[in-house]
Amino acid sequence: MKRAIAFLTTRVLRSRLGIALVIVVVVLGIVGAARLLAGPIGLGSDLTGHPTRPISTVDPNEGDDGANATAPPSPATKPGATAPEVVARRFATAWLAHGGVSAEQWQAALRPLSTSTLTEKLTGVDPVTVPAQRLTGEPVVIPQTERFVEVTMAVDTGQLRLELVSQDGQWLVDAVDWERS
Repeated sequence: MKRAIAFLTTRVLRSRLGIALVIVVVVLGIVGAARLLAGPIGLGSDLTGHPTRPISTVDPNEGDDGANATAPPSPATKPGATAPEVVARRFATAWLAHGGVSAEQWQAALRPLSTSTLTEKLTGVDPVTVPAQRLTGEPVVIPQTERFVEVTMAVDTGQLRLELVSQDGQWLVDAVDWERS
């Protein structure tokens, strides 16, 4: 009888089913050990152990006086150079002036206000594809670093977003994005 049980056990363990059972037992053992080491699920948690409310390391009743906040860097403009919002407005005006001009004329108007990277990307673009006709808002400058800013402007069909970089103290548009409103 002992031989029969040993034979069946050996045969089952060597089969695919036996190997699968051994793997399941090992995985369950590892998961169980991990749960034991992790400790009990604390208050404020669901059954998965994830918190059901935000974890706060600061008293939420304390006010923030902003003393620890860092102000965004001011864009650095070379003395006598054009400010980024002025460059952005000029670029936007030229970008929107697409009616009745050839692609070459349109691109020539944008070239002095653009980086070489953007000029290359605009090569071959048909100005008829510009999705707006006129500016409807003032430029809003969002400084990222001293040499990189984003400028947004409302246009008749949405929001124009320009990325400007400072090259040798001169601000140039490096990317154009438009979002329908």
